Amino acid sequence: MLYRFSFLMLMLLMNTIVFAQQTAKVKGQAVEGATISLLKATDSSLVKLAVAGASGLFEIDQISSGEYLVQVTAVGFKPFYSNPFILQNENETYDLKAVPLTKSSDELTAVTVTASKRLIEVKPDRTIVNVDAGISNAGATAMEVLEKSPGISVDRDGNISLKGKQGVLVLIDGKPSYLSGTDLVNLLNNMMANQLDQIEIMTNPPAKYDAAGNSGIINIKTKKNKQRGWNGSLNLSYGQGAYYKTNNGLNLNYRNEKFNLFLNYSQNANKNFNDLYIKRTYLNQEGKHTGYFDQPTMLRMNGNNNSLKVGVDYSVNKKTTVGITSTGFISPRKYNSLSAGYLMDADRVIDSTVQTSSKNSNKWINGTINLSLRHTINKSSELTADLDYMHYDMTNNQLFHNTISLADETLVSDGFLRGDLPASIHIYTAKTDYNTTLKGEWKLEAGLKASRVKTNNQANYFNSAGSNWIPDYGKTNHFLYEESIYAGYVNTNKKIGKWSLQGGLRFEQTIYKGNQLGNPEKNDSSFRRSYASLFPSLYLTRELDSNHTVTVQTGRRIDRPAYQQLNPFLFFINEYTFQVGNPYIQPQFTWNFQLSHTYKDWLTTSLEFGDTKQYFSQIFKTEGRVTILTEGNLANMKNLNLSLTAQLKPTKWWSATINLTGTYQKVRGVGMNTDFNSEMISGNGNINNQFKFSKGWSAELSGFYNAKSRDAQFTIYGFGQVAAGIGKQILKGKGTIRLNVRDIFFTQQIQGDIRYQNVRERFNQSRDTRVATISFNWRFGKQLGESRRKNSGASEEQNRVRAGG
Repeated sequence: MLYRFSFLMLMLLMNTIVFAQQTAKVKGQAVEGATISLLKATDSSLVKLAVAGASGLFEIDQISSGEYLVQVTAVGFKPFYSNPFILQNENETYDLKAVPLTKSSDELTAVTVTASKRLIEVKPDRTIVNVDAGISNAGATAMEVLEKSPGISVDRDGNISLKGKQGVLVLIDGKPSYLSGTDLVNLLNNMMANQLDQIEIMTNPPAKYDAAGNSGIINIKTKKNKQRGWNGSLNLSYGQGAYYKTNNGLNLNYRNEKFNLFLNYSQNANKNFNDLYIKRTYLNQEGKHTGYFDQPTMLRMNGNNNSLKVGVDYSVNKKTTVGITSTGFISPRKYNSLSAGYLMDADRVIDSTVQTSSKNSNKWINGTINLSLRHTINKSSELTADLDYMHYDMTNNQLFHNTISLADETLVSDGFLRGDLPASIHIYTAKTDYNTTLKGEWKLEAGLKASRVKTNNQANYFNSAGSNWIPDYGKTNHFLYEESIYAGYVNTNKKIGKWSLQGGLRFEQTIYKGNQLGNPEKNDSSFRRSYASLFPSLYLTRELDSNHTVTVQTGRRIDRPAYQQLNPFLFFINEYTFQVGNPYIQPQFTWNFQLSHTYKDWLTTSLEFGDTKQYFSQIFKTEGRVTILTEGNLANMKNLNLSLTAQLKPTKWWSATINLTGTYQKVRGVGMNTDFNSEMISGNGNINNQFKFSKGWSAELSGFYNAKSRDAQFTIYGFGQVAAGIGKQILKGKGTIRLNVRDIFFTQQIQGDIRYQNVRERFNQSRDTRVATISFNWRFGKQLGESRRKNSGASEEQNRVRAGG
């Protein structure tokens, strides 16, 4: 497989060579915290940004030859513009020396700077992906954007790992989705990249965030329009892989000093395939082969998703803003699959054959409503409150046709199994946050949150008997679950000279209960549990000088089992594979530690260590020739990660981002569970090259690779992809046409091994990942003029009206 990635490695080599080159730089001294903008002298477009250190010193390097000017802005001072200057060679330094800043008057002056966002931004506490900055993101889903984001990997089932660890909390605009497993995968596959603004990746989030997610948080921020007046955008795209994919969206927004009204609509229709080939080998106690089971499965899927978001924010007065937002989607899908299972003896002679065909259809409906309040108490204090209700309603109709025949083609059984699997989730949350600035510039945050989740899952199965359907109570299941979490937190931060300190403590109490209803063949059962925990977090940052910053951080996290993982019933997958939940599974807790260093805002290295107790993982067991999947707390896990992010600008038209992560993982089974002992050195990396040419042309060449990894019983072999795209601005810069191809060499195929008891399993999975997409984006509208106000009144009122859309 390495030869497929020779082109990707060549890209890395090119970037590494450029990394070693010397480039021109600009330096000077302003005031602490001033924003330094390097602009092109021809059109004032932004080239690079920097922030002045504790003594006001700043330095911007990696600058190509050309004509520039420098803008310096700071609170309480008028913007400063240098005279244009020319950098003629790679080793030249332009020294502004002491920048003469003038204190501002009462009147505010608006300055507009045309800027292109970096694809990746590295902050002390998070990494930010600016989705629109990547040409290959056009026409992609949220899941496909995540797959190539720094430090993130996605396995064959759609489970997300962050720097080698599963257990990631996914937020949508700062709020939990309350979904996991297949449901979360479906949600992310139904969200399109043109709906997204940024993706925030936090391995050690502050105390204001939920403590869930032992490896961290991924916060997906949707687009919000902050311009005044009527404006909007139209997005159209068509993609072609083995099958079609369409993605269209419309955003509308009206904003003035009192109101902000917004409407976002998106629609995507697609067809996909998912081919899975499983080969199982059965061993005796001496390790000799006693039998085999081969099962190729071909799955075809059709989907059509429609989502809508509408809302309004109203500024009651200069201090108070209220808002209401409603979102929802309707997502019907159809699945058709064909599977053949061949059971063979030790000599690979077929003993029996199982043929399974299925026709499944489901519909997923979601609706949410949010009421919000933001009140400014005084210049240094603010209070916010949110009430949310979220509802998911899912219907799933299944029809299986199963035939079992012997080697001589004697038909043993021929029957139909029908499934009716409705499910509903109701989620209620309330939270309030208070933040203030005390004397000495101490910043203090505190908040309370309560959430309640109620789920109702049914699995009603029926066997065919002529023209009648008879209930199959052995497979029928009805599971009720309720969970309440009560939380409070306090967080503070302070800057003392070159030191920045942030510390927080979060308390969470969890109460849950489950009820497995009985039927004529099964008794009912129930369970209940409650627990409370504290989750501290600490960040310490030191500016060594204007070029070097070091950060130390630590925090405790929790990962709770998904609702369905607690359901103690047997779920039918096929005649030789079943899944069962575990009501006794416990949450896992992780302590994370990180040391990071940033050099000149372009090179960041970090060393991270995670220690997880009560680690739970998927477990494979056998009963005869039947495989049963379940979950359990069977091990402790330790993770050590070394990561590097470099942001380079070899020329004025070429910028590049390189992210590399190396991982050492050690899993040790608890008690008798030594089958889960494993050690693995793994890693992943991605490269993104952005090219900006004249006359509105742009291009991208990017790729990612996930090296071989192991987690308990699973081994996943290396896989990755290369993508490329071109773009052109039209309609006087208000429109953009893009063409891209993802997974050019069709290398995002996943292969792996599973070892459990006396079974060795090999699987190969391929999906419709090689896709060519053409897209069109048009931004329209008329922006209202800015009103002039005394001091910071205009900016305060602007901040009180939340950006919608």
